[in-house]
Amino acid sequence: MKGSYLGEFQEIVLLAIVVLDNKAYGVSIQEEIANRIGRSISRGALHSALSRLEKKGFLKSGMGGATAERGGRQKRFYELTKAGREALHNAEQLRIQFYKAIPGRLPNISNA
Repeated sequence: MKGSYLGEFQEIVLLAIVVLDNKAYGVSIQEEIANRIGRSISRGALHSALSRLEKKGFLKSGMGGATAERGGRQKRFYELTKAGREALHNAEQLRIQFYKAIPGRLPNISNA
């Protein structure tokens, strides 16, 4: 299991890439995460996570075409690999196991 563990932020990054499908590049991933979790994330934190996930073999990336609105610069697009999909599935299963192991129900937040 060494190397296949996902931290919470790495899991969120992978999920954002899945949601964005073929439109997953740095800024779109950053915006998707910020919109869903309700707080901004730094570009550095995101790129660090993307780099680690790529080194683990969970992502692959490639350059898109240059665009005028980006001053002729290319975007780096990301997609999950088979190992990335498996890592997300394993993380989901682990969470499900823990939730199922909770005796009774989770306390209602408004009654806590």
